Amino acid sequence: MDLICVIVVHYNSDKDTQECLKSLAKINTQGFKVRTIVVDNGSSAQLQLKGFGLSNTEVIRSSSNLGFTGGNNLGITYARQKYEPDYFLLLNNDTHVDKNFLYFLHKRAKQSQKTGLISPKIYFAKGYEYHKKSYAKSDLGKVIWFAGGSVDWPNILTFHRGVDEVDRTQFDNQLESDFNTGCCLLIPRKIIETVGLLDKNYFLYLEDVDYNLRVKKLGYEIVFEPQSLVWHKNASSSGGAGNLTSIYYQTRNRLYFALKHGGWRVKATTIKLLFKSIFDSKSLPRKAAWDLVLGRMGKQTVV
Repeated sequence: MDLICVIVVHYNSDKDTQECLKSLAKINTQGFKVRTIVVDNGSSAQLQLKGFGLSNTEVIRSSSNLGFTGGNNLGITYARQKYEPDYFLLLNNDTHVDKNFLYFLHKRAKQSQKTGLISPKIYFAKGYEYHKKSYAKSDLGKVIWFAGGSVDWPNILTFHRGVDEVDRTQFDNQLESDFNTGCCLLIPRKIIETVGLLDKNYFLYLEDVDYNLRVKKLGYEIVFEPQSLVWHKNASSSGGAGNLTSIYYQTRNRLYFALKHGGWRVKATTIKLLFKSIFDSKSLPRKAAWDLVLGRMGKQTVV
């Protein structure tokens, strides 16, 4: 029977993590076993898990905040050495899951040896939509956050298919994706053994897209599984969309990503954007550009 190790990175957000683990405790595990590893990413206080019925869950702790990238890499490395699982599942701590979400991801993974990475359909958790007043009350909880991902190379942008749309199964037949999200990502062991870990230069944002492209270059498929359902409290773990941390890492990492993966035209556009950012009147884009030029990657002091 296959073993799936679920990696949940936690940082000073006990309520989110506890709600996530409560939903995991109720999932259907037909056809596989589950072990959950919570990576405490240098939180100020120890996470409390008593009373959740989580006998298959353990907490490992980092002495400092390693970011999304480093926290997941730590969890994957620990799980690989201790349990040798058949699959790794990266799952944001600010999510809750449908009881059959992992059953459908695992089922899809078993259908083809060419499958590299699989993500579910992800909705905004109720109350976390970008435009809360635009939806009927009955539509809340059915507003799409992710239904596959696309890369817009000419503009060096990535975007989620279907974001902000009410789900009416309009994306359920589009099973291939340019990239899948690290918010919930099933990774077969063969991928870890072949591709390796997430690129630690990112720290936060775009490391998942980078990883998808590395997997695709080896001929594996990036698969969207619409029967698997997850709800996400958008950006709650990083302080909300548009905060200073997000702006800095998205600016720097977008430039790094494009220079790493883009063709010559994309690289030319990126260099123009780099110079524009260097001379930007706002301090964060300017700092992000200079840090890239000077090789100051990974975790940096933002403000």
